[in-house]
Amino acid sequence: MLRETTVTAVLGPTNTGKTHYAIERMLAHRTGVIGLPLRLLAREVYDRIVAIRGPSVVALVTGEERIVPERAAYWVCTVEAMPTDIGADFLAVDEIQLCADPERGHVFTDRLLRARGLHETVFLGADTMRPAIAALVPKVQFLRRERFSDLLYTGSKKISRMTPRSAIVGFSVENVYAIAELLRRQKGGAAVVMGALSPRTRNAQVELYQSGEVDYLVATDAIGMGLNLDITHVALSGLRKFDGRRMRDLAPNELAQIAGRAGRYKTHGTFGVTGEASPLDEGVVEAIEEHRFAPVRKLQWRNSDLEFGSVGRLIGSLEQRTEEEWLTRTRDSDDLVALKSLAGETEVTGRVSNARDVRLLWDVCRIPDFRGISHAEHASLLGRIFGFLHDVGRVPDDWMARQVKRIDRKDGDIDTLSKRLAYIRTWTYVAQRSGWLDDESHWRGETRAVEDRLSDALHGALTQRFVDRRTSVLLRRLKQKEGLVAEVNDKGEVTVAEQFVGRLEGFRFSQDKSATPEEAKMLRQAAMTALKPEFHLRADRFYNAPDTEIDFTEQGGLMWGEHAVGKLVKGAEGMKPAVVAFVEEDAGREVSEKVARRLQHFIDRKVATLFEPLLAMSRDETLSGLSRGFAFQLMESFGVLPRDGVAADVKALDQEARGQLRKHGVRFGQYTVFLPALLKPAPTRLRLVLWSLWNGLDEFPEAPPPGLVTVPVPEGTPQIHAAMSGYRIAGARAIRIDMLERLADMLRGEDSRGGFEAKADMLSITGMTLEQFADLMQGLGYRAEKGEREKVRAPKPEPVSEVAQAADVAEEGASAPDEAAAPEMPDADASGADAPEAAVEPEVSSVEEAVASEGETSVELSEGPAEATDAEAPAEEAEAPAEPETEVFYSFTWAPRRQAGGRPRRQNGEGDERQGGKPRGKGAKGGKRPPRHDGKGRGDKPQGAKTYQARPPRKEKPIDPDNPFAAALMGLTEKK
Repeated sequence: MLRETTVTAVLGPTNTGKTHYAIERMLAHRTGVIGLPLRLLAREVYDRIVAIRGPSVVALVTGEERIVPERAAYWVCTVEAMPTDIGADFLAVDEIQLCADPERGHVFTDRLLRARGLHETVFLGADTMRPAIAALVPKVQFLRRERFSDLLYTGSKKISRMTPRSAIVGFSVENVYAIAELLRRQKGGAAVVMGALSPRTRNAQVELYQSGEVDYLVATDAIGMGLNLDITHVALSGLRKFDGRRMRDLAPNELAQIAGRAGRYKTHGTFGVTGEASPLDEGVVEAIEEHRFAPVRKLQWRNSDLEFGSVGRLIGSLEQRTEEEWLTRTRDSDDLVALKSLAGETEVTGRVSNARDVRLLWDVCRIPDFRGISHAEHASLLGRIFGFLHDVGRVPDDWMARQVKRIDRKDGDIDTLSKRLAYIRTWTYVAQRSGWLDDESHWRGETRAVEDRLSDALHGALTQRFVDRRTSVLLRRLKQKEGLVAEVNDKGEVTVAEQFVGRLEGFRFSQDKSATPEEAKMLRQAAMTALKPEFHLRADRFYNAPDTEIDFTEQGGLMWGEHAVGKLVKGAEGMKPAVVAFVEEDAGREVSEKVARRLQHFIDRKVATLFEPLLAMSRDETLSGLSRGFAFQLMESFGVLPRDGVAADVKALDQEARGQLRKHGVRFGQYTVFLPALLKPAPTRLRLVLWSLWNGLDEFPEAPPPGLVTVPVPEGTPQIHAAMSGYRIAGARAIRIDMLERLADMLRGEDSRGGFEAKADMLSITGMTLEQFADLMQGLGYRAEKGEREKVRAPKPEPVSEVAQAADVAEEGASAPDEAAAPEMPDADASGADAPEAAVEPEVSSVEEAVASEGETSVELSEGPAEATDAEAPAEEAEAPAEPETEVFYSFTWAPRRQAGGRPRRQNGEGDERQGGKPRGKGAKGGKRPPRHDGKGRGDKPQGAKTYQARPPRKEKPIDPDNPFAAALMGLTEKK
């Protein structure tokens, strides 16, 4: 029978202070009980009352948590767990409109019909419950509460444009996670609140939001159940939800319950839609804004007068129907489904023999299905627990310990941790039941500790995944308009407000690559705000830095230490390149101009220093006429001028003009006109850059490593690239131009027509093998003939026969008339400065060819004693000849390729032909042939000297009787 009590229904929309009113009324009484719809909300109210009255008089009772001090006077509970028979002076039930909820409505309806305080009873909820309460609760008094602030609809808005202090509501775990991930990328992160979270996790997430560490909250519709947060805007990401049985549209009053979380106390709130949610109908918007909804017509009900005579009678009482027009029997809830399932198990029914067993079975079936795996698995677990309780009167500690131990793990992702939390809630519920365990206190503490550890791990996982602390901290500091100071360590790492944001490389900010494109914009905004003072300080340091700290790259980059600070670009003149500074636009014009000025000073001084001889020559006012013009050409070619392109200009220079240029270090080489001082590594490296800039190359050729006389060159490399590097391409390699001129000086003294072999000095200055040298010589216009010959040791001179002497005489007589036509290399002047044009192989008469082929045989002498002939040595002293050794040799002759028409073509940049079409002799003026070895014939060699023949020994040919020189030779032969 209901007690006589004052019953008040405090109804109205959200943000009317109904819960606050109930707390005040409860604390006005000596004792009180308040039932709340969510474990989370119960924890929030418990904390508020503890803050007022202290923990010694406040109890917290939920399905999984029980804090009951000995002097408990005020009980804060979930509606399902609230005690109704303790005789409290005050009793309140919040969110009474949940009487219409298909899942839990029958519990709220039972409290509406049966729960009363001794002196005062208060029901809190929406105004839609007024007709039902008036019909079902006699003598009820209604108190209308108006909303403290306005609630306005703002339409559809993208999540990326969501204002701070907004809550986005999703209707599935997947939807909540997707929205939170998007907010992390675009806004720095979001807190996540779901009904399935433990109070500890939920409170930690709410604290992230309430403290301002994140400005966005993502929640399920559980947010509508009285959670009081600092929210200014609520966005609905959908208008449908799964209610446990099917997908259905949300009713206007449900939408209003969620949207009503926007606005706190007297702060106005807004609501709208986002994502895939379509805009709300005007009628729905008007109803939400004006808080006018259709009243509740049916309350969910289940019979509370249960019969425990048997399992069947219990099920029958639970399925009993009502004749009350305001009530409708609720659908089978999880506890009834579990009871029906266990009723079909013979192991279970075999244990049920009396009302006590039936009541125990029903208590076990009321364990919520926190795991949500399947009805069958849940029923199996309940059957196991029932078996323990029925057979031994308790759940064994060792079995309980195994269940808890499996769950007590903090590793795994969000979903794994959430499942473990759901599992531990089952054992927390078991531990809260009186008499089910031997040591209830131990297991309550143990399960609570495991839940706390899992809650902390889940909070950490949620924060790690959905909160970018770096971005959120920076945005919060920017929003608060605090002065942000960037710190740059010696590695260039930039931190703002102790958050790593990237690296400062020179005067450009390289943002942290882990930031997403959406995060990048905000990170950059914060970093640039903080880095402006650093840019000015760094620009001052750079402007005063010595030139030794600055350098240029072979591709025209400008470096300060290891960081690029600019690049060279084409200027008005080849020797005057311009610069482009690499400076962040946000650093400001002053910083950019200061960096550019310092770079221009650096490159101007570098050019002036490394090209001082060339620049001095260009400023020499004593140069005039042809010498000034030639100096200008040298300037245009950056001090290295291939001679084949200016052969006519070189010819035109008289000795006085050449002398003026030599004073500035100009050398007129056989292949190149150059300034030797500019061939050093530093000027060469800069020359390549300046020349490449002036000619607009996309990729600059790089200088060879310093100190190398020859270097390999890729096929197709232009000769001008090698020239700017201080080299000349000859064959598969390129030779340094100063060393090439030294080689040319050596070659000038050789018989370039008759053929000569490489001397050790030639190989030494080039650093080449004989094979490489042969390829080089061919590249310079020589013909290289390869041969093999017998290598004889211990040479000993042989007597010269009359025939050989006659052949020498004949050869000398044949070549004497045309001695001026002997082929030889062009020579440089005595000072080594002027190199005349390259010589060209002249036409040779058939007589000369014959004599040359007959008379130019050289005899190689072995290093050992000569072998005795049969006539000179006794037979017994004759020894078997040693195995002959062979050696490879090359003979070189001047053989430039000819152009069409028979005229010799300049090869690889040799000089033009000299006037008259004939080259000069081997170093002799006036076309005279140089003296032979010690005045003897061509074939004579000093005894004991080792010789290198120019070509393999010729075969003897028949003597032509028509040849006058041959006739003399025949006469000598006949005399012999």
